[in-house]
Amino acid sequence: MMKTKFLVLAAAVLSAGLLAVLHAADEPKKETNRDYDNLAQNVVTRSARIKEGDLVQITGQFKDAALLEALAVQIRKQGGRHLIDISSDRLNRRLMDEVPAKFDSQEPKWDMKLAEIIDAQIAVDSGDEQALAGIPVDRLTAIRKAAEPVIPLMRKRNVRTVGLGNGLYPTASRAKQYGLPEEELAKIFWDGLNVDYAKMQSTGEELQKILSHGKELQLTNANGTDLKVRIEKRPVFLSDGNLTPEKIKKGGSAVQTWLPAGEVYVSPVAGSAEGKVVIDRVFYEGKEIISLTMTIKSGKVTEMTAKAGGERLLEMYKGAGPGKEQFAVVDIGINPNVRIPMGSKMLVYMAAGMVSVWTGNDTWAGGDNNASFEGGGFLPGSTLKVDDKVVVENGTLKL
Repeated sequence: MMKTKFLVLAAAVLSAGLLAVLHAADEPKKETNRDYDNLAQNVVTRSARIKEGDLVQITGQFKDAALLEALAVQIRKQGGRHLIDISSDRLNRRLMDEVPAKFDSQEPKWDMKLAEIIDAQIAVDSGDEQALAGIPVDRLTAIRKAAEPVIPLMRKRNVRTVGLGNGLYPTASRAKQYGLPEEELAKIFWDGLNVDYAKMQSTGEELQKILSHGKELQLTNANGTDLKVRIEKRPVFLSDGNLTPEKIKKGGSAVQTWLPAGEVYVSPVAGSAEGKVVIDRVFYEGKEIISLTMTIKSGKVTEMTAKAGGERLLEMYKGAGPGKEQFAVVDIGINPNVRIPMGSKMLVYMAAGMVSVWTGNDTWAGGDNNASFEGGGFLPGSTLKVDDKVVVENGTLKL
């Protein structure tokens, strides 16, 4: 899973009129306990803060037609204008299997043009992580390298971005990956959205303040993880689902959020990370990796291994460009409504007390490493100290 990817890697831009035809031709099943109109209203007014005259790009898949339609309606109700950028797992795969590799490094002119004019982007993340499994590494690397200028331009222009899904969007493939019934995953997703936002914001601001005044983080876990990083004078960000006027005024990495929300994250001082990280389980392109271990010295990964299932990730890491080895981000979950079922393989960013770490691209967290690679994972059950203060103890948030 990647935090930087708001723009769809390969998508077809369709008009709202054509979307209506597709919706009529492929009516999604009726969902219980899912009020897309209320969700869209909250996303548009609270999260994206759409106002009259805003130009908004919506990205998603054909199967999300009802939600994309609801988002478009709510945007127009605020006086904004929408462009629906719609795709599918099958289309994304065909664009790799049938399009010559010589075009992979083309300048992404459409994405750059949109980045120059849009005021906000809302991305529905319902894609199957296995859709691009097995694509040659050099092809994916070339595409990601070509796309590198897009997101920095959006951040420079303070484009407000909202990612809807955050590893929890309920799909059949994701439910199977987590070992859960789809309806149970859907309930977790909606519970995460229906959190007490004011209370979560208060918790997030308290943690943000602790990190902002801290000098060093120490992360430990019974699995052998033991990592120290310096965070003194580093910016600390809060994704609580609410792009407040203060965040919008600050701009850059502050004007992004993911839903279900509930994360506080920091990009450490460059060169300061020291230690070892052991990630018991992480999925990459839908495949389970067991015991991904990273040795980190002077802020860089010096060794990366996996006990099983890591061949593809290690191949991608080897083929990536400069910056891939830089330790990037520490992320702490604060959403009390997201509970991980016992016996499942579900691990998500925002669950209260979850700690996740990343190497590579850190621009989404206020860093300046725009590498084309981003990798890492979750460390449930960890203890995290800020100087002498314990903020997470054995996986429990202590705030």
